[in-house]
Amino acid sequence: MTIEILRDLRGMRVQVVHPPDTEGVALIEHLRRIGCQAEAIWPMEDAHGVATDVFFVAVDHDRRHAIQQFARSFGVNAPTLIAVVGYEDPSTLQLVLEAGAHAVIERPIRPFGVLTQLIVARNLWLQQREARQQLQKLERKLAGQQNVQRAKLILMGTQGLTEEEAHRTLRRRAMSKRMAVEELAVSIISADDLLRSRTALR
Repeated sequence: MTIEILRDLRGMRVQVVHPPDTEGVALIEHLRRIGCQAEAIWPMEDAHGVATDVFFVAVDHDRRHAIQQFARSFGVNAPTLIAVVGYEDPSTLQLVLEAGAHAVIERPIRPFGVLTQLIVARNLWLQQREARQQLQKLERKLAGQQNVQRAKLILMGTQGLTEEEAHRTLRRRAMSKRMAVEELAVSIISADDLLRSRTALR
């Protein structure tokens, strides 16, 4: 994966959310030297919702509220975030964690270590994304299984079938309609809910 990230550096979109001082300018120049499409954003409020691959964000106590708002603005789809800090005190570290940073670089910013932290952060972000995708896949699979079980119970109750007969009926109908069993189960549940609501209104 590291080789793939290194290959993707050229053209990687990077936003540097940092005051326009010499350190911020030097960081942008270094990121461009290693192949990134690095741009500056300031003030921090202008970074909300910006489409990018990576953010370098200056983290300090004076902008605690702005940093918290910035982190919340992306929700679960936040890009890779690298915190730029000047201190390692507990409150700064807490703010780094609240921001959801994947890596940290310290001020004064030096070119050495920036590439390493960028690779580490990007690798962690990719792993987290893959884990979320796997979780969503499992959740969809579980929901599908629950719907199939509920549809079988409906068939058993309305048609007097055994569980095995209900299962076979579901599979046979799904094949004849060229549908997934889970999709057919949803339609059976919806029809049953509609029937129950109409009966309740009478």
